[in-house]
Amino acid sequence: MKVKTILVSQPEPKVENSPYFELQQKHKVKIDFRPFIHVEGVNAKEIRLQKIDLNHYTAIILTSKNAVDHFFRVADEMRFKVPEGLKYFCQSEAIAFYLQKYVVYRKRKIYVGPKDFADLSPLIKKYKDEKFLLPASDQLNADAPVTLNALKVDWTPAVFYKTVMSDLSDLADVYYDVLAFFSPTGIKSLFKNFPDFKQNDTRIAVFGSTTQKEALDHGLRVDILAPTPATPSMTMALEKYIVEANKGK
Repeated sequence: MKVKTILVSQPEPKVENSPYFELQQKHKVKIDFRPFIHVEGVNAKEIRLQKIDLNHYTAIILTSKNAVDHFFRVADEMRFKVPEGLKYFCQSEAIAFYLQKYVVYRKRKIYVGPKDFADLSPLIKKYKDEKFLLPASDQLNADAPVTLNALKVDWTPAVFYKTVMSDLSDLADVYYDVLAFFSPTGIKSLFKNFPDFKQNDTRIAVFGSTTQKEALDHGLRVDILAPTPATPSMTMALEKYIVEANKGK
């Protein structure tokens, strides 16, 4: 069956040259964006109930832009003046660059990993006597505790924000040829909103093995999978499928 409509379960890209827009124009398909999940901040009172005192830490480990936003939001709510000597360990260059929204970059001690959490190991090991705080979501990636415990450093995880399923009731009578998912929670949100969802001819696209597993556990048929060696991104996987499905259009 041909593909004419796609729903991407993420916010619409803010950049004009997004591969999704190029895909839409090149193959004359309609692509809509709708987050199936969203992030909500945990308030300062709840942070205190986790026995977190920001004065206690000399280094912050940041794994996402959300972590950056919510660390500084909580600091502001607690009226905590972030010391200039605080060390920031950022999982990627993008996160480190995003820090400039809150701090004067050249005046801070910022250490950057190439990509994956484990890549931060040599940097953290070098400063193993610091007291590390890991502000994260309620769905902390397993890589972080494994890596930090192996390094035997003094670290504390704290839930600064939560991943919440969005209300999708307005989509009840809307049909798409393809639904694209990027996390297990996105799949859970689909079934929370539509417990009686039947896949029928809808194609399911998933990114990552954990998302694939969640889809299969819910009895879904996965038609499009990324990343793979041939299609490392979701847009490439979608394009490959569209080209095959729409042959002879």
